[in-house]
Amino acid sequence: MLFFILAVLRDTCFVSFNRENVSSECRENNFWMQTRKMSTLLYMSKQRVSDNMVLCVITGNNCSATPSSTLNLKESDTNYMVFHKSTGNCSVTCVRPKEKCKTKKFDEVQCKDIRDGEHFIINMTLSPVNCYNCYNATKEPKQKISSPSLRNTDEDHINPVKASQAMKKMSSLVSEMNETSASVSMGEVKGILVKQEDPMYFEQFSFGYTNSTINIVQNLEKLNGFSRSVTVSKEAFEKVYNSTNDTSFAGVFWFPNFAKDLKNSTVLNNEVVAIEMGAFITNLTEKIYLNYRNINKEGASASCQSWGGEGSQPNWTTDGCLTIEQGQNITCECTHLTFFAVLMSPPNITISDEDLSYLTYITSAGCGLSMFFQSVALFIHFLIRKNKASDATRILIQLFIAMFLLNFTFLTNAHIANLRNTVGCQLMATIMHFSMLSTFTWFGVMALHLCLQMYMAKSIIISHYILKVCIVGWVLPCVVVAVLFSLGKYGEQVIHTSGGKDVMMCWIGDHNVHYIVNIGYYAVVFVFTFITFIVVLRWMVYLKSTETDTDWLGLSAKKMVAIFGLSCLLGITWSFAFFASGPLRVPSYYIFSILNSFQGFFLFLYYYKTSRVIGATVEDSSGSGKSSFSTINMNFKPHINPYANQKQH
Repeated sequence: MLFFILAVLRDTCFVSFNRENVSSECRENNFWMQTRKMSTLLYMSKQRVSDNMVLCVITGNNCSATPSSTLNLKESDTNYMVFHKSTGNCSVTCVRPKEKCKTKKFDEVQCKDIRDGEHFIINMTLSPVNCYNCYNATKEPKQKISSPSLRNTDEDHINPVKASQAMKKMSSLVSEMNETSASVSMGEVKGILVKQEDPMYFEQFSFGYTNSTINIVQNLEKLNGFSRSVTVSKEAFEKVYNSTNDTSFAGVFWFPNFAKDLKNSTVLNNEVVAIEMGAFITNLTEKIYLNYRNINKEGASASCQSWGGEGSQPNWTTDGCLTIEQGQNITCECTHLTFFAVLMSPPNITISDEDLSYLTYITSAGCGLSMFFQSVALFIHFLIRKNKASDATRILIQLFIAMFLLNFTFLTNAHIANLRNTVGCQLMATIMHFSMLSTFTWFGVMALHLCLQMYMAKSIIISHYILKVCIVGWVLPCVVVAVLFSLGKYGEQVIHTSGGKDVMMCWIGDHNVHYIVNIGYYAVVFVFTFITFIVVLRWMVYLKSTETDTDWLGLSAKKMVAIFGLSCLLGITWSFAFFASGPLRVPSYYIFSILNSFQGFFLFLYYYKTSRVIGATVEDSSGSGKSSFSTINMNFKPHINPYANQKQH
């Protein structure tokens, strides 16, 4: 029985096969056949799998002719991923390797007996035809090259000038390579060289570095197992080939104990990475990635920077590199090739030990007191006066619930963080962030309710009004938090003090996300609530002035409490967070902590005084047709909107 292989579309090649012998006339085309356990196996290189070809195997007696003449095979028949056809004693099975094998991952079981793990295996005997990926997820370089050390015995650090000169000589080392990859040792400096000769089969290469060992990584998912890794894009190899018209290569080297720059900058682990490809490469759209995993930053901030190799000392710059910090991982995205390093800035000392202790006592007492009075308000509402509450009171109760959850998570946050349980800390940070965003949202909802009351003058006639505002108040923050949780933005955070007494808490690990989401979200709410506060305050002054109460403009204690209660109701006191910088930083911390930790207590007093839940009957604005103005009833009767009949200017 004879077997034949034919490449139909791009190349034509026959490989005759029987039980005892396999001819090798097509091995130069990177594919061949053999049998193993009564199976017909077709071996193909990764390059040939990427070709748009069709391969056919003919089985039967006296089938020495081509498939086209023996089986009347048409080119249109091979448009499918797998095709089978029989005539007489002969049958042909055709397969498109590019379509059949493109989604296959490394198969350790099927490939365990393969010594050269750089091929795809297509089992043509199985029905359906199957493909196995035998490209090892990680592999060592095929060749070893040694070069003189870059550091003399009397030197403490690697000389930058010698390092730059060594990288410029990589082309000569590539000319000595007999294989497509080689590990290079220059004393304590370790590196790897890979070359690609045929531009038709150029591909990106990734390298994993751990314990002074560098491996070629085929599967990007396996990069997570390396403390350091570098990915050189396919575009970089193509640019090198277009500029030199010669073999494209990439050299990646790790330099430990690199010399300091003029600014004596702190470099992560004193470690510098250099990438050399024998040509000047810049403005890459497919970026070069350098990954640093499980880095103990100790509160310091990271910055990916590069140096072009000029001068006697490094001159680090951020040009062309983007820094991405995710928890304990740092990723550098760069558009050029040169020397790279991660410069670490010392942690910002945010507060002194003494101030931290005082603020902790203030917030603990304030949050505890607020939770108690919020519980009283919730008890009164749900068990006594729920059915008689106005819409404004119901909205205020939703705000109480959000603030109660925020106070509770704040008080328990440090205890959870000290447990050093990653999952528990992520959940705590998620719940605390949700409660804070919900609190901000309910501030905005309350401002919207006041605007609607002023605009409609009487009751708010909107179907399912409370249900709709509840969806906005609870679902919107939930969506934001769900997205951040899926992106892994929550975790442990350290608050640094001048005395070295660091405090752990569960919060957002990415500072950029914190500023964009939290500060940005509150800024939008603050603008709306502050405008509402000014409008309501002006209305209150206008209404009092119509009653000839000239004392309204005075600063009586009762009226100041009313104004302060309204500002708490709209969350304006949170704006002190914006002033927590420069010389106002510490005073702002105290004002912010006092006002917002005791905010629940202040709002309870406001709720008790203005909602008339205790000792008075509250008219339901949704059913009575009258508006008591619920939460802003400052002993004056409701009036028609004073702005309704004003002339338009």
